[in-house]
Amino acid sequence: MAKYKVLFHIDEAAKGRADLVLHNIDNLISDLGQENVEVELVANSEGVTAFLKMPDLHGAMVERLAAKGVRFIACENSLRQFHLAKDALLEQVEVVPSGVGELARKEAEGWSYIRP
Repeated sequence: MAKYKVLFHIDEAAKGRADLVLHNIDNLISDLGQENVEVELVANSEGVTAFLKMPDLHGAMVERLAAKGVRFIACENSLRQFHLAKDALLEQVEVVPSGVGELARKEAEGWSYIRP
């Protein structure tokens, strides 16, 4: 069976939005099975603040989902826009040059796009 490839997107700073996205990811993995799904969460614009070490609003959930294979991606352009350093992010977060570029590449590769 081929793995499902699912791309989640967050571009808002609201804690409730980040909570929703993270719980949607957790629910997806529970439903499809960790071995059957590849998941990536891309944050751009104000969404990158969901990945900050301080205040640590989502660190435990990010750590738990990363242990299940979820990749967390932050947009370097957005970090620059908000004057945030890469080391201000949780250790599980990878930085790519452009969040929208990452979204476009993954969608071109056939990933399903979800923006709760």
